[in-house]
Parts: sequence; C-alpha cells; structure tokens
Amino acid sequence: MPYYRRLGEVPRKRHTQFRKPDGTLYTEELMGEEGFTYDSALLYHIHPPTALRAIEAIETEPQDLTPNHPLRPRHFRTHSLKEGGDPVTGRHLLLANDDVAISYVACDQDGPLFRNATGDEVVYVEEGSGVLESVFGTLPFRSGDYVVIPASTIHRWRLAAPLRALVTEVRGHVGPPRRYLSRNGQFLEHSPYCERDIHGPSEPILEEGSDVEVMVKHRAGMSRYVFRHHPFDVVGWDGCLYPYTLSIHDFEPITGRIHQPPPVHQTFEGPNLVICSFVPRLFDYHPDAIPAPYHHSNVDSDEVIFYVEGNFMSRRGSGIEAGSISLHPGGHTHGPQPGSVEASIGAKGTEELAVMIDTFRPLDLGPGARDCEDDRYAWTWLEGR
Repeated sequence: MPYYRRLGEVPRKRHTQFRKPDGTLYTEELMGEEGFTYDSALLYHIHPPTALRAIEAIETEPQDLTPNHPLRPRHFRTHSLKEGGDPVTGRHLLLANDDVAISYVACDQDGPLFRNATGDEVVYVEEGSGVLESVFGTLPFRSGDYVVIPASTIHRWRLAAPLRALVTEVRGHVGPPRRYLSRNGQFLEHSPYCERDIHGPSEPILEEGSDVEVMVKHRAGMSRYVFRHHPFDVVGWDGCLYPYTLSIHDFEPITGRIHQPPPVHQTFEGPNLVICSFVPRLFDYHPDAIPAPYHHSNVDSDEVIFYVEGNFMSRRGSGIEAGSISLHPGGHTHGPQPGSVEASIGAKGTEELAVMIDTFRPLDLGPGARDCEDDRYAWTWLEGR
C-alpha cells in the first residue's frame, strides 16, 4: 500500500520491548514483501505465531487446465455455475496461467481460516456483504468492493448476505499503477482514485482458542496448519501492508473528446497483469466521435472482461449479460458486434459496470470455464447470422 496506517497498541519505537500487563513480552512479527525491500507491517501478538502442533497435506480435487486450442474467443456464463459452499473452497477455477488464477464463487457460508501463500488476492464483490476478519482486524465489504488481501495473510470471510465474487489470485503482489503515484507513494492529482477511497481494517480481533486449523494454499497444493493458539491475537500493528477495500463506485473515469484507450481504466497492476474498471461515464464529446470501441488486436495480452451490470453496448447481440465473462485471447482481433458501432453514435454516456483483467501470458481453461461456456460466442460477429 502507498501509505502508512496504525491500529491498536504498538510501542513507541520498533523492535523494542513491548510488555503485556503481566510483564511478559508481546511477540513482534515483521511481515514483509520482496525480501523486506518492499511494503511491510509490524504486528504484535499475545502468543508466538510460530507455535504449531501439526502440519499435514490436504487432498484436493485436481484442477486440470486445457489450452485455448484451437484459439478462439470465449464466453462463460458464471451465473449458471453451481452455488453453495464458502468463499475459499467454493471457488470455480475459470482461467489460469503461471501468473494468475481467475475463479468465480457463489456461496452462502462463512469461510475457514485461510492463508494464500502463492500471492495477493483481489476479490471483486459482485453481490453480498460481510466482514473480512484477519490478523490485521475487521474489514467490512459490500457489493462493488475490490477486497485486496496481501499474500500469506491469515483471514476468514464472514458473510452477512450470500456472496457472488470474481477472485483473482496473483503469483506476486498487486497495487495501484505506478504512474498514479509520486516517488514517495502518494496518489497524484491525475489518479482516478486516492487515499480517501481506500479503507483498511477498523479494529483488532482478539480471539481465544487452541488447536486452531488454518488452510494454507501454496504452489505444491494445500496444507493444514494446526496452531497452538488462535492466530487472531494481534493487539496492534503498523505499516504499509494490510488488507483493504476500494469500491468500484469510487473509481473516477477518465474521458476525452475521442475514444480513450483501455489503460485509462486501469485500477491495479501486478506481475504480468493489470486489472481495470469500466464504470458509468460520459462518452466522447468530439462532434464526430464514435463511442463504441474500435476493433483491436491486443497482441501481447489475453483480455478477460467480467460484465457486472448495464447494457454492454459493444457486445450487443452476442448473448453477453450480467455475470458473463468474455475471453478475447492474444492473436484474435475483436471489437464491437455488428451494428454496435452505428448504434453508438450520438449516445451521451453509459451506465455499464465491468471488471477487466489483461494478462501478458496466455490463459488456459479451468473446469469452471468448461462447465459454463457458451459455444456460440465465436460466431456472433457474423453479419446476418
């Protein structure tokens, strides 16, 4: 994160004695990224966070991936996927490569204690509300929020309403695009969002318990840790690393006289990927402007768009609807469906809402994609079909 936060009790100086009321020391933990040369946080535990009673492997269903071969654009109807379970084990893997895994979940149960050791997670909440509990405290979320969870954060989803969400698991770390930030990390004036739009945990959680199980996802699979004490025992922390939310409704669109390129919608960046937000906005105001996007070949990227709500003007007649995901792979030229360009002329604005993920290496298809694909999509650009 680009700015500092402090929550609960911490000592005046870091790495100094900090004692409990009974005179014993709290346990200090430094949680840091990229070999402690990037963002970090200092957490103060009642008990050592290293006290494990057991470690064991968890057997999971194989998530077989298949290449996008022959190369074709694809359409997935996520609302047709099986519902139920929790936000961790109920995920349907749609698309993945060595940099990212993209899943969809529709669930109605609280999650287990979970730590993703492979990298950060960005969870876009399509529907639902609740609280993300973590070693950093409580973090409320609601529809329209991006929930960003740093790698290896022990957390638990508590649902106040059933959840529908797009889950992006990154092999590495995610943050605001560097061009939005000053050299010291402050959001610049041209950024479409700023520090006021980012919400961190609100209060520490102190939870008692022994023999507490935590699911840990790592590159070889899934393991179960059994901690002697409950990991939610942090009395305070400070630093620039913590879970946070950003509402898509707080993303301020960048518009112009003619059609703006996709990077103006960029919201986050990570290793070999970007995440963009398409939000309600005025269309281009040149007198001869064409609001519909031009046909394009994004030659270095696979382009994934999750359609949340609205009319999706450029996809008119394609079968795209709320909950749809389109995949337009590198090597495939795509653009508006027939009739969309002419129909867009004169339109003043759009109310559509969508999340786009561009990856810079090809994506393979997961079992969730195969379960909900609309096989007709590749032919929807044919005139008079």
